[in-house]
Amino acid sequence: MRLAALGHFTPEFPDAETLHRGLAHWNHRRLAVQTPHGDWQTDLSADHRMLRLEGAWIEAFRAHIAPMVEAVPSDPEGFIAWFEDLKESGPGQYDPLFAWLEGEADLDQLKWFLTQEAAGEAGFDDLVAYTQVKLPARPKMELARNYWDEMGRGSLGGMHGPMLDRTVQGLGLTPTIEGTAWQSLALANTMTALATTRRYTYQSVGALGVVELTAPTRVGCVAEGLKRLGCPPEQRKYFVLHAQLDIEHSRAWNAEALIPLVEENPACARHIAEGAVMRLVLGEQCFESYRAHLWAHHHPLVYAAE
Repeated sequence: MRLAALGHFTPEFPDAETLHRGLAHWNHRRLAVQTPHGDWQTDLSADHRMLRLEGAWIEAFRAHIAPMVEAVPSDPEGFIAWFEDLKESGPGQYDPLFAWLEGEADLDQLKWFLTQEAAGEAGFDDLVAYTQVKLPARPKMELARNYWDEMGRGSLGGMHGPMLDRTVQGLGLTPTIEGTAWQSLALANTMTALATTRRYTYQSVGALGVVELTAPTRVGCVAEGLKRLGCPPEQRKYFVLHAQLDIEHSRAWNAEALIPLVEENPACARHIAEGAVMRLVLGEQCFESYRAHLWAHHHPLVYAAE
């Protein structure tokens, strides 16, 4: 619950849960394909109000994790060593939830987990597309290659987003904003804010890069859990693919996006680090909230005598 007090709360959004549900509904509306309409000024007023709430959340979060990035190296070699170490020592790494999903969870429990994840999915392809705007040529090319992979290299059947959609449909999942833990919504809201707000471009590069760095182990566990429970290959394909492909993506992202950015502007290292740590802390909070729900009746609490 350490993120629950962060942000600016109002009578309309008096706590973290209502704030992130509100931001999630706003993001769903504002990022949807639309057509011109006469009420556009009303939308602008709503956008201004929500952008202030979004900004207050991000700035409070940045202040919260500032001690975790104050010693980040600003030379490329030192920074990459620090960044890659997040895979072992970063918040939420090797959370016991994933070994449990792989080896013990039943199908209903795994489906509940995947429903939360699907509802909190901000769309990696779209986040990359937003983030690459006006980047220097070499990082921009790396994000373009990453995006092309997300697009199935031109094959509709290989597109990653629809591949995940087929898992959701095949398992009969019905993700909704109201049915999702606010921590998962906060993760999606933050990734969207970083990618769509140009003052947080470096943070978005770091957040996306750390997903590539840390996801393979987790998605591999999910793939094995689905296989253990007899789910067909089509429902496992998204996770099997990312368990391997993200390893290659991470190497390329670090070499072709992070190193050139830090070489060109050493001061950006801290901003990239902020985005990476924010993304890992959000993941950690999600895993804790998922365990609290899934293990409530399977792992009873033991209280020490006072």
